[in-house]
Amino acid sequence: MRPPDQLINTTEPGWTLVQQWISKAKNKVEVLPCDTAKAKDALYKTQVTTRSPMGAIIYSTGGLLIDNGWIRILGSGSTKLARTLPDWNKGKSFKEFGEQPSFLLVADDAIGGFFAINGGAFGADAGKLYYLSPDNLEWEPLDLTYTEFLNFCFSGKLNDFYKGLRWKGWKEEVAQLDGNMVYSFYPFLWTKEGKDIDKVSRKPIPVEEQFSFMLDMRKQLGLTKNGL
Repeated sequence: MRPPDQLINTTEPGWTLVQQWISKAKNKVEVLPCDTAKAKDALYKTQVTTRSPMGAIIYSTGGLLIDNGWIRILGSGSTKLARTLPDWNKGKSFKEFGEQPSFLLVADDAIGGFFAINGGAFGADAGKLYYLSPDNLEWEPLDLTYTEFLNFCFSGKLNDFYKGLRWKGWKEEVAQLDGNMVYSFYPFLWTKEGKDIDKVSRKPIPVEEQFSFMLDMRKQLGLTKNGL
């Protein structure tokens, strides 16, 4: 594994580019502060350079909160989002730091959906993102690279992407939600009874619990592929 000094690019830092994208963003983007020591540790564990947008976000931010915290893009951890990208993936996409993961969880949202980069687990389109959707339990191909995903989060039509999944007053409610929590809905959103988001009940649960629950339900329903 390369040490942090070999991963930190001072001549062509990717953060400069990401900052330019954020400055032109149409959606609200909150850049969370980070601790330098924790940022170096997270960068080392992930083994990406700061020339890349992912490395830049890990090293320069504690994470990004999009649209009042609806989408949480993982970085090196902060008070509002106390998860680092590598630590969140450990035990899920790889066992030990330095291993090449078959997928990498990079973001999630308030309704318990998860965004992952394909490292081979989902098929031949390596480097493209997939979304584990809470309303159908499917890993949906987004046909977006990580960079394209960032720009989608910054300026994409999120209301269209989440059509039917945002309730009245969600902005104020989600803004208060801890970054380690997501909403659990009942009846479940993938059921016939759970299709009207304004008529189902919801409660915050740990994001870890939601991820395990969704994989378990996929297994029970015979949807699992490559352990996912």
